[in-house]
Amino acid sequence: MASSPSTSSGPGPLPPPAGRAGPRPNTAFRKLRGHRSAGEFAAAIRRAAREIGEHVSCDARYVGRVEAGEIRCPNYAYERVFLHMFPGCTLADLGFAPREVVRGRAARREARPTGPQDRPAAAGPAWADATETPASRPHPARAHLTETHPTETHPTDTHDSDEESDVLRRAFMTGGPTAMAAFLGLGPGRTEEAWAAPPSASARAGESEAGAVEEAVRQIRVLDDQHGADALYQRAGAVLRGAYRMLDMGVRRRSVADRMHAGAGELAISVGWLAHDSGRFAEAHSHYAEALATSRLSDDAALEAHAFCNTAFLARDAGRPREAVRAAQAGQSAAARVGSARLSALLALREAGGRSGLGDRAGCQEALGRAQTLFARGPSDADPEWMSFFGEAELAGLEAQCWAALGEFGRAAACARRAVALQRPHFVRNTALFTAELAGDLAADGAVEEAAAQGARALDLMATVHSSRIHAMLRRTARRLLPFRREPRVAAFLARAAR
Repeated sequence: MASSPSTSSGPGPLPPPAGRAGPRPNTAFRKLRGHRSAGEFAAAIRRAAREIGEHVSCDARYVGRVEAGEIRCPNYAYERVFLHMFPGCTLADLGFAPREVVRGRAARREARPTGPQDRPAAAGPAWADATETPASRPHPARAHLTETHPTETHPTDTHDSDEESDVLRRAFMTGGPTAMAAFLGLGPGRTEEAWAAPPSASARAGESEAGAVEEAVRQIRVLDDQHGADALYQRAGAVLRGAYRMLDMGVRRRSVADRMHAGAGELAISVGWLAHDSGRFAEAHSHYAEALATSRLSDDAALEAHAFCNTAFLARDAGRPREAVRAAQAGQSAAARVGSARLSALLALREAGGRSGLGDRAGCQEALGRAQTLFARGPSDADPEWMSFFGEAELAGLEAQCWAALGEFGRAAACARRAVALQRPHFVRNTALFTAELAGDLAADGAVEEAAAQGARALDLMATVHSSRIHAMLRRTARRLLPFRREPRVAAFLARAAR
């Protein structure tokens, strides 16, 4: 027989604060339960979890709280179980709100009372964070936990929200790099030893945990090079939260603390880049700002330069070229302390990208010339590890973007063609990126058949690459080619691009 939405004998949900509407019932989820009781449905959820190797402590109370709308978005473990139970459905189909809405700044401001002490600071460009002093910032670990802790949103929801946190904590505390690779889906599989040991409240991060963070950064970069950001972003974000929890628990030695701060900062930039490449600009901005704060607390010039480098790139893509120039200039000041000509060259290219967005042709050419001069000095021991992607292909590809922004599409296409030819095979994502750039430049320059051919090649590469940014570039190319849709090769490309 059908039961009420919640069969819990415990106290009902707390009333909403004055002036705020209560939670909206999740009728879609209630329909999926059908005639089963909440307890029977909870048992079915637990069975489904076991089928895919997950563990969730689901009971009738949890089901009731979902149906009552108190849990607006499930944690990652429950998400995997629900999508396994109902193939073809999305979280929205199941009645849940998008995770970025539930966990974003707007949701947090709505959820807390407003008073003089909580009034949000005026928003400003990312580069302006450089003017703040370390003392004026919250600890990045605590700030991040406040912003993006992976829990459902009701304040009493502690039973299920810490499941993934415990997994992460066990991975860092007992598994090291192997366990972190397994959590990312990169290793041979989860080992019982890595996941079974409960975390110790008195534990402190040591060499193993620092190594786990550093390995996670490397693994994320390798996966991004091969497959793009879309499929990786959520899980990489969970690893980032685990890294900051380790910092928050304390570190045994200063040398380890330096490694943990550097690793967590690089991890924040990597996750920010995944957000950037998958079109989540606000989340990317938050992660880059967090990395910048971490660099200031640890006086890490290389991390600071990296954070400004990515902030400049994000500002350019978000249509804020003046901010891109200023962030790139701030990054060049930090890079001067690092001593890497290649790092300074990349930051000069970021400045060129911003100047091209401003229509400043002379300033763009000057920055491009500086970048080429610095690049020609060659690699050095001071080059950061993350710059492995930055070779002649990247130099040519970023130059292509500058000329395209200035409307010189023939020159842009020549640079993009060189970028594709020079790209190393294992950088599959960048090959797809520069092929899409070439297609767009050719289309804008009137070479429509070759543009369609290059667009088709980019689509072939996108079979294994998941990047919202590259998809957006190909959609722009398709729009440019629409007037020529009677050409057979163009028609074939447009048909594939529309799928």
